[in-house]
Order: sequence, then structure tokens, then C-alpha cells
Amino acid sequence: MGTGLMCVANDKIGIVERWGRFSHVAQPGLLCLNPFFGEWMAGLLSVRVQSLDVRCDTKTKDNVFVLVVCSIQYRVVKQNADDAFYELQNPKEQIQSYVFDVVRACVPKMNLDDVFEQKDEVAKSVSEELEKVMSNYGYSIEQTLIVDIEPDATVRRAMNEINAAQRMRMAAVEKAEAEKILQVKRAEAEAEAKYLSGVGIARQRQAITNGLRDSVLAFSHNVPGTSAKDVMDMVLITQYFDTMKELGNNSRNTTVFIPHGPGHVSDIADQIRNGLLQGNAISSATLEDTQ
Repeated sequence: MGTGLMCVANDKIGIVERWGRFSHVAQPGLLCLNPFFGEWMAGLLSVRVQSLDVRCDTKTKDNVFVLVVCSIQYRVVKQNADDAFYELQNPKEQIQSYVFDVVRACVPKMNLDDVFEQKDEVAKSVSEELEKVMSNYGYSIEQTLIVDIEPDATVRRAMNEINAAQRMRMAAVEKAEAEKILQVKRAEAEAEAKYLSGVGIARQRQAITNGLRDSVLAFSHNVPGTSAKDVMDMVLITQYFDTMKELGNNSRNTTVFIPHGPGHVSDIADQIRNGLLQGNAISSATLEDTQ
């Protein structure tokens, strides 16, 4: 390449030949070559870490074609720079060939899911094989990475659909559990409300019964010659007419047909009396249960 005075950059080393034969490695800095002794610069090698991306198509054990992208980081070993310069004409093609060989030997032994999970194992296998081979040619493998695994587009779409279906099934289960909890809580609340409503009605009827009893006793003592039955009939008839009045004043009611007449009043009183007595018995039983 050149003779005489020349400068070697800090990121490079030079290969010096004498009469066409390798002489020595020129370190970075000013270099003086003697052309009269046949010395000249045969070439320069970069000592920087270089990166090579290798894209390899292969097939998995479950017959899925994938594109595996490997990133190889390598550099020249200064002590073996002459081997790196003279042994290989194209080191990138050499590295690419070995990557193809290792990847296509490892990936077909794995299922597609295992390739994603064990990509570090694939990278380790590639790195070990490259280090073993390329060290003989003056190169060291700094790092090997599996940067991408790309299945076929239809396979990716199917995998996404499977994942989406699984998540939808999990969401449906969670939604059903939530609805179950709501229904159980709603039923418990309804049962509690009915229980409290029954207790309230029982207490209301007990209060009405106690009020009627006190009224009947007070009326019987204050009006001589009247029996408790007469007073009770009068109270029930009064309540009957109050109920008729309420039905007439309620604007939402349209027409109500009920038997009415002098002969039906005693029947109504008997029916109301029997109803109150039955209600009183039920209320007493409910209070005993609650206590």
C-alpha cells in the first residue's frame, strides 16, 4: 500500500511485508518503512468491535418456518493479526456460513414456543461454534445475540388469535364470577329485607291489636251496658268506612266493586275480626322466633 513515512490510526494496525513476506505488525502511530529493504505496508486492519447481522430461514420441530436474526459482534485479535489478514479473504461470509450451520442444526430440534423461550441457548451454541472456528483465523467473538425471531405471518396471526381467545375465556370466567357474587349478595339483601319487613309488619299488627284492646276496655268501662263485642264491632265498622273513604279519595283507583248493605256489615265485621285474630297469632309466633 505504501512505503516511506506513514501514520497508522489509533483504531487500526498495519501489516508490514518485506520482499512480499510478512514482516511484523505495525502499531498505531508514525511508521517509517525502508523501501530499499523491500518494506511496504500490505494493508490495515481495524481493531474496533464489528457487528454483523445474519438472517437465517429455518424450520422448527412442529413444522413452522421462522426467520432467525443473529447479531454477531467480533474483532481482530492484535496478537494474531497476520492470521486475520492472510487466512480469510472474506471473514463476514465465513461467519455467516457457520451461523447458518449452527442455527439450522439447533432450531429444528425445538418447537416454536421453545425457540422463543430458549433463544439464549441457541445464541450460546452459535457463539461457542464461532469462537472455536474463528479463533484459528485471528478473530474473537465478543457477543452473539438472537435479536429477532419472526414466524410466518399466518402463524403469527394464529398465535395472536389463540392468545386472544384464551384471554377472552379468562375474562368470561371472571365476569361470570362477578355476576355470581352480585346475585348472591342481591339474594341475601332481598332475604334480609323480607325478614325485616316481616318483623315490621308483625310489630305493626301487634301495636294495632294493643291499641284496639285498650280502646275496647276503656269504652266498656266508660259506657255501662256495652259488651266488648259491641265495641269491637263499632270500631271495625268505623275502620271499614275509613277504608272506603280512602279508596274514594285515591285518584289512581277507577272502580271497586264490593258487597255493601246492612246485612253485609256484620259479615264484614266478622271477616275483619277473624283476620285480626289470625294476624295476631302469626305476629306472636314471629316475635317468638325473632327473640
